[in-house]
Amino acid sequence: MAVSNNGEKFKDPVFVVLQLSGGNDFMNTVIPYGDPLYYDFRQTVGVSEENVLGIDDKFGLHPSLESLKRIYDAGDMAIISGIGYPDPDRSHFRSMDIWHTAEPTKVIGEGWLGRVIRELDPQKQNVCTGVSFGQGLPRAMYLMGTPAISVSHLEGYGLLTSLPGQRQRKALNAFQRMYVPEEIDEASMVMNHIGQTGIDAMVGAEMLSVAPKTYESTVEYGADALSQSLKGIAQVHVAGIGTRVFYAQLPGFDTHGAQIATQADLLSNLALSVTDFFDDLRLHNASENVVMMVFTEFGRRIRDNGNGTDHGSGGGALLIGKRVNGGMYADYPSLDPSAQVSGDLGFNNDFRMLYSTILDDFMGIAPEPIVNGSFERFPGMLSAVGA
Repeated sequence: MAVSNNGEKFKDPVFVVLQLSGGNDFMNTVIPYGDPLYYDFRQTVGVSEENVLGIDDKFGLHPSLESLKRIYDAGDMAIISGIGYPDPDRSHFRSMDIWHTAEPTKVIGEGWLGRVIRELDPQKQNVCTGVSFGQGLPRAMYLMGTPAISVSHLEGYGLLTSLPGQRQRKALNAFQRMYVPEEIDEASMVMNHIGQTGIDAMVGAEMLSVAPKTYESTVEYGADALSQSLKGIAQVHVAGIGTRVFYAQLPGFDTHGAQIATQADLLSNLALSVTDFFDDLRLHNASENVVMMVFTEFGRRIRDNGNGTDHGSGGGALLIGKRVNGGMYADYPSLDPSAQVSGDLGFNNDFRMLYSTILDDFMGIAPEPIVNGSFERFPGMLSAVGA
């Protein structure tokens, strides 16, 4: 809990990351429908002008993003165009690794959010400072010695929950003895890390188990995986256990074929689940200190392939929340062939500029050691909680 200049208490900033896996087609998400070149290059997967949700006379959103358009119109969503990094890599794995580690020139093991969690909780007082919903812990949150919890489904989450009371207690006691040996070999860093991970899992399961029990809402989330992940994030956030960094994922954006229907379904899923999430937070008076970043590892090529689009670069990101000063940020990359990068959108802004802006202006954290350098900010995009 932080304190403002006039002594008023306010909640600490909470950051939610939503990863669109597979390389979302930014050109069909934020559509340059006012540029005739768009329809020259997108003859089969282009979105017709009459269906675009116009932002102005040049750009608009995909028709599946109607509920996000309302958030944009309310001034709570920023669109960051042309974001990427030098020498773009069209490999899903390498490009996502770059976003996760904030290091585009070499392979490192530390995730950028792992460093954020360490900065927020250097004494490791709360193993739930960082919580990911989905399958496995994303590399962005990994940092040896820094706890982060991975949850598949919040309801029923815990250790040995299928066992009845006394048997469960006995099993947990045995589990604890396994991870807290009488003698610890200080030379065995790996074993110590594994042991600490087990202890953190036990403590985290105990802390997170209270969230569904204390939560009530009139918001009816969808049954899909992303909706349920965001519902879980809302439950944990509303429970007030001190989580500061959340992570969720929506896969399926590798649209080499059948892009029209596939992307429409995915973007509809994105828009409805995110809207439900923020509606839920507002219902609980818990939205003022939350910002969500929506990103993908790369964009798609400018010219469609006849049924979809192939791996490209120069994509974009979204920021959503009450602390966001909405609008279009950064110039949209030119579609002119002379400005293309091997048939792709160019990038105008290093993704670490966005990270630095979030860390400095919203989280109140010095970004340089976390993003591996000093980068310009997007001025005025974010305001700190309590500002």
